[in-house]
Amino acid sequence: MDPLALTLIELGAVVFCLGLLARLAERIGMSPIPLYLVGGLFFGAGGFMEFKGIQEFAHISGEIGVILLLLMLGLEYTATELVTGLRRSWQAGVLDFILNFLPGAGLAIFLGWGLVGAMVMGGVTYISSSGIAAKVITDLGRVGNRETPTILSILVFEDLAMALYLPILTAILAGVSFLGGLQTVGISLAVVTVVLMVALRHGHRVSKAVHSENSEVFLLNLLGAALLVAGLASALQVSAAVGAFMLGIAISGVTAHNATRILEPLRDLFAAIFFVAFGLNTDPSSIPPVIGWALALALLTAVTKMLTGYWAAKRVGIAVPGRFRAGATLIARGEFSIVIAGLAVASGAVLPELAALATAYVLIMAILGPLAAKYIEPLVRVWRRPAKPQPAAVA
Repeated sequence: MDPLALTLIELGAVVFCLGLLARLAERIGMSPIPLYLVGGLFFGAGGFMEFKGIQEFAHISGEIGVILLLLMLGLEYTATELVTGLRRSWQAGVLDFILNFLPGAGLAIFLGWGLVGAMVMGGVTYISSSGIAAKVITDLGRVGNRETPTILSILVFEDLAMALYLPILTAILAGVSFLGGLQTVGISLAVVTVVLMVALRHGHRVSKAVHSENSEVFLLNLLGAALLVAGLASALQVSAAVGAFMLGIAISGVTAHNATRILEPLRDLFAAIFFVAFGLNTDPSSIPPVIGWALALALLTAVTKMLTGYWAAKRVGIAVPGRFRAGATLIARGEFSIVIAGLAVASGAVLPELAALATAYVLIMAILGPLAAKYIEPLVRVWRRPAKPQPAAVA
């Protein structure tokens, strides 16, 4: 069959199945993310039916999906709100790093993967999935909740921490000198600082540059600017997600409201493809040998993320249900964790078993996270419900 025809058929089948999965998720009242991931497993390498024609398209579309998710999350907040949130939540960010980096690093050392393996697995377990968290917050209608700015601050702290971590990891994997690693980190910090200053001082100019009364022009301006900023950020060894998010916070007022409205259908499409692409790149046969360690690590780091969110939300006076919602929203791991594991395996500096463990772990957490975020509040309400008074005994 003609390659183009095969690609179109496979792509059409995947998108149509996404619609069915989204409808099923809506009927049972849950986020569609876990269903998208499992669907990807069925049609990826080693799955029920392997779709090879859409691999490259799915990869690029998945990257665009993450960029749009973070761009639209950034549109909900101003640069001033971001800086205020970071000032309030830096302690939570430090606690988050300690509680969630150590379990992965400790397991790697226990399994004999050395300090390099510990550096890699620590990053895998530390970083929450900004893409999944953004999707969960949107799907569950929690954008306006009191705990959402706290969640956002922790996610941004993590993404900014990646601006330090990824250059250091890359230098370690490549055997770069200490001075070379410091230079890379310095560039990353400078880029993040410049972008944030532009968002703070010249956000109105950014809004004016992308705004248009013509919806077609407006859409093209927004999408082009988002991809350009994300690409430049990635080229400078800063997260593309961080770049897209900061562009979002630089756009404010009526422009931000209109941008959210016009980008929403596009975000939903590409975000769905992102989660399917993750499943497509996961070989189900690599999961069983490491599933035990992955489950143990998942349970431990689900608790540590819950503790992080609970503590951070408590510090700003949020009620108990909101504290648990904050912790549950942070549980999912995803795109960053896979990037970290991929860099390590491609370098040849770690054992292939690390990739299998990272994949199994992220798949579990990507499913567990949205489910926990969905059902944590009803569980908390049942737990906190006062016991019914017992009738007095009759003499």
